[in-house]
Amino acid sequence: MVSRVRVWLNRTYAENVFFMDQLRRNPSDRAVEIHATHGDADSPVLAAADTADLEPEGLSPAAYVEYALDQCQRRGIDVFVPRLEQAAIVAHRADFEAIGTALLAPTPEAVAVFEDKVVAYEAVRAIGVPVPPWYRARNADELVAAVEELEEAGHRACFKPASGAGGVGFRVITRAPFSLVHLSGFPTPYVQLDMVVEALQQSGEAVDWLVMPRLEQPEVSVDCLTGPDNRVRMAIGRSKNGRRRGFTLQEQWLEPARRIAEGFGLHYLSNIQFRMFGDEPVLMDVNTRPAGGLHQLSLCGVNAPWAAVQLALGEDPGEVVPPFLGQDYTVVSGPRPLRAVSLPHQRFEDSAEPLLPAVPAQAEAVVTVAAETVEVTPAGAAEALPL
Repeated sequence: MVSRVRVWLNRTYAENVFFMDQLRRNPSDRAVEIHATHGDADSPVLAAADTADLEPEGLSPAAYVEYALDQCQRRGIDVFVPRLEQAAIVAHRADFEAIGTALLAPTPEAVAVFEDKVVAYEAVRAIGVPVPPWYRARNADELVAAVEELEEAGHRACFKPASGAGGVGFRVITRAPFSLVHLSGFPTPYVQLDMVVEALQQSGEAVDWLVMPRLEQPEVSVDCLTGPDNRVRMAIGRSKNGRRRGFTLQEQWLEPARRIAEGFGLHYLSNIQFRMFGDEPVLMDVNTRPAGGLHQLSLCGVNAPWAAVQLALGEDPGEVVPPFLGQDYTVVSGPRPLRAVSLPHQRFEDSAEPLLPAVPAQAEAVVTVAAETVEVTPAGAAEALPL
């Protein structure tokens, strides 16, 4: 009899409820139990899990590793999918292996390269993958100088944190003065350059921004599955052009993604994003974790989360090729269940009292999550939820 697999997802994105659904509906018909932890008692991830804990707040990276090791040992975790404190956790891979837990995460070197977008761009350019022009800005003068150079070259400038995930902190620079026009309709990412400069000068704080031209659509996110042997088992592109979404196997997107995944040890699941700079695809970002929209590959007949778990367990799934490419689609909002009762807050690790045991997840309270935070495909998938 094949034993069940116990998987832990720590403080992950809300949309990974669909990652969890795919693990349970795996084509191997293997029993899967899921443990989830989060800092928000009302995260739908906790409701979707078989057992759930609230995470202690305020732990240092080292203390979080100790917490994670304890969770894995006490819960009998076979595969741990870390998002929070990924860098600290992968540095202790041997400690997790010693207690029987496989980490579904890249090498420490890969995580370090892609934590800083400037370091990442320099490293990726060195292996021949095209990147857009960029400037690093730490103060108002450097920001203005970068914006002026980009504008003189005919580009619209934008900036984002040099380290960070998703679209957090992304803004597009405009020279148009602030007016009532900017207060009509929905908020946009556009921000006036003079307002940014004034905010920087008044705060007196240093920032660390990447300033670059705004890249054009389509945006293609290539989901990769790479083994510890640095061989890519899966590379499938998900395209985004306005509301329309689709899939692609065109080599102009897949070849540079494979080169990055294999060249930098992006083991297991990663997501490599490209956009257009003129008529050339260039790298936009690299995520060293499963993408929020990974489950959308189910529309192509692919269960990527399960293939990754198999690989982590030493059961090589072989080359994962979509049997077909799903039709174009869009994303819409939908409800997900929450726990009927919120979990009590966890104690800190140095508390005299032990941490609370995991409790079975329940799904009796249902809420409709706002359209701007949950987007669900016709196949029951989702994208772009908050943590």
